Amino acid sequence: MSLGVEVIVFGILTRLPAKQATRCKIVCKDWCALLSTRAFETSHCSRSLLPCNQKTLLTRLLVCFVYPMDFKTGAYGTPTNIQFPFPPGLKGISTLAHLDGLLCISLQPTNDLVLWNPTTTKYKLLSTPTGQGLYNNVNDAVGLYKGPADDYNVLHIKRTTGVTTAHIYSRRLGTWRQIPFDTKPEYATRMFIWSHGTLCGNTLYFTITEEWDVFINVVIAFNTITEKIIEIPFPSVPPSSVYEGVLANVQDSLQMLLMTTSGGTKKKADLWTLNGDRWDNLFSTPPVTRIPFSTWVTFTHFMTNGTWYFMSGPKKLYEFATENNPLDRFYAGNWFQGDIGAIFTETLVSPTHLN
Repeated sequence: MSLGVEVIVFGILTRLPAKQATRCKIVCKDWCALLSTRAFETSHCSRSLLPCNQKTLLTRLLVCFVYPMDFKTGAYGTPTNIQFPFPPGLKGISTLAHLDGLLCISLQPTNDLVLWNPTTTKYKLLSTPTGQGLYNNVNDAVGLYKGPADDYNVLHIKRTTGVTTAHIYSRRLGTWRQIPFDTKPEYATRMFIWSHGTLCGNTLYFTITEEWDVFINVVIAFNTITEKIIEIPFPSVPPSSVYEGVLANVQDSLQMLLMTTSGGTKKKADLWTLNGDRWDNLFSTPPVTRIPFSTWVTFTHFMTNGTWYFMSGPKKLYEFATENNPLDRFYAGNWFQGDIGAIFTETLVSPTHLN
């Protein structure tokens, strides 16, 4: 008995790795048509987004590498090189957000925002002749989320002359629209540093940090359904010498890695989780001396064996064993949402709208 085309495509091909599924388009016109639909994209993506499929994408100048991960040891595997498909004159990219195999990046030196799938090499320039979709790495913040009807959206927050504005790009419509985004005027000044958005549930979370004077630290929560924002205080920690809190989505739970100082030169880290409107402490590290600040704001690995690693590039620097094990999956944060790279899953998600 022969299987129908749709049974083969949606029952079998959705289980293939993204690159192998793409090659199946050449089998026949029916397969090509079904493999190019949003329904197949969504079904394949849901099967691909398992923790074991997560990889690390790192960029160095004009070279891009994808590393597989060993979840038990935290070691990197042999990398695969990816060629940039962008227009001539590229000097580099900054990775701003990642979701379902899509990356939101900015091109250098043009500052264009781009949606890019490194697996399929497809990309979409988001900038317009009116100046929307141009990214300023000092004043701007970006969040990527999935809206209704599988519509991927980019939230672009801009700060100019003490005023905060926000626009949303729709993959389905291919257009930008402005939305109200009312925050305190001082948050729009250069005294404050904004993180990029961390998506957890239907909310994008941004940290806002002022470290040079009064050490104000807050979290802005943007509800992607209502498009309203609320302000959440940082966890209850000593207010002096508080470094940037790093947000992470772990098993659909918002967590914050928060670095503080004690005794002048000793530093410690706490991992907090947001429970309703309060932060609960998961664990703390003992104070450690002479760890460079650049290390503490580098990325971290949470592994399945309950060990928590500080990392810099592909080399392990420090590790701490946790007393409890609230984290049973891999996560890499902070500068993976910055200039170095991103968590990466190979999917067929398109940066442009599909039927």
